[in-house]
Amino acid sequence: MPVAFLTDEQAQRYGRYTGEPTADQLARFFYLDDADRALVGRRREDHVRLGFALQLGTVRFLGTFLTDPTAVPLGVVTYMSRQLHIGDPSCLPRYLARRVTHHEHAQAIQRRYGYRDFHAPHEVFRLVRWLYTRAWLSAERPSLLFDLATARLVEHKVLLPGVTVLERLVASIRDRAATRLWERLVQLPNADQQARLEALVQVPEGARSSPLDRLRRAPTRVSGPALVAACHRLDEIRAIGISDLAFDHLPPNRLRDLARYGAAARAQAIARMAPDRRLATLLAFAHAFEVMAMDDALDVLDLVITDIINTAQNEGEKERLRTLRDLDTAALQLWEAIQLLLDEQIADAAVRSQTFAQIPRQRLVEAGTQVETLARPPDDRYYPELVERYQRVRRFLPTLFTTVAFDGTQAGQPLLAAWRFLADLEHR
Repeated sequence: MPVAFLTDEQAQRYGRYTGEPTADQLARFFYLDDADRALVGRRREDHVRLGFALQLGTVRFLGTFLTDPTAVPLGVVTYMSRQLHIGDPSCLPRYLARRVTHHEHAQAIQRRYGYRDFHAPHEVFRLVRWLYTRAWLSAERPSLLFDLATARLVEHKVLLPGVTVLERLVASIRDRAATRLWERLVQLPNADQQARLEALVQVPEGARSSPLDRLRRAPTRVSGPALVAACHRLDEIRAIGISDLAFDHLPPNRLRDLARYGAAARAQAIARMAPDRRLATLLAFAHAFEVMAMDDALDVLDLVITDIINTAQNEGEKERLRTLRDLDTAALQLWEAIQLLLDEQIADAAVRSQTFAQIPRQRLVEAGTQVETLARPPDDRYYPELVERYQRVRRFLPTLFTTVAFDGTQAGQPLLAAWRFLADLEHR
């Protein structure tokens, strides 16, 4: 990666005031306790005491001493002046009259409060170890690592180095972590697997795009042929043969970040990489996209099945609307017969004869048969309409059987048994 990754604005903010501190920041970094007041009080003149106190607050807040110790926001000067009971803060510029003074004060503050120099060997080692751990385990941006390193130095009372020093350090550590990841990944595949990975960025003769470009294209349609194509895409990624490789000893965040880069970068750019980086990028891509290709195929399957069920329900409801008039006629005839049955003025022995006299027996049988045929149960799932759409399922079912192996919990075992039954029928 490039060494210079900070913007001009970020570089200018480093180790400097960028505005007035908040009230909480003033209370945390610029408040003088009794020990601070005793140390500041050893200086006689107001401008010297104020300048010393400002340097103390500055190093707490920024983690470094300013070249011009008076270049602080007015709110900080006012806050310090009130604590030191200095009535005229305008005396501060006199603090620069003797340059040696503020250097001596900075050294005194550093000794008294335990601030350490960044270039001390043990301090650099601690920071490098901490940065390397974060760079190895996470995929954080270099600018974020830079900010985290700055905050850590301030927290541990280590004086900030120059901006380019810390910037180069962060860049070099990220490069070391990336190189280590590439070296670990390159050791996993054998020669045949490496050859298949390298072939992903090579454009076959007569083709317009590489296999990598084709595999990165996710399904865009919801249909049986689209599901078959998604299954073939999954089979093609599996054919690389890296499913059995062990990636447990590698940080998953770094693998995902490398796979995302492989999915977004142009195939020509990947082909021009150094051998280890190219192979590691392609391996991370294949490892991550095998799972993604499976997810894509299952998403298409879910959408296709949902579409089939919705179509069957719509057809069932339309058919029900077409037969609603016949159902109403049959139901009214049955209701007429029931009214005669419920009429208490008709003797029990004469109910059947009077009913059949008013409504012929054959008409009642036909009405009952009509209701039984047309009426739908409350939990109707439109199974007849679904059966009529089995041919649509047949377009992708054989491919699905050979591509996806389903599993489930105890509650899903009946559904899995039905799935295995269908697969057995297909094989026979």
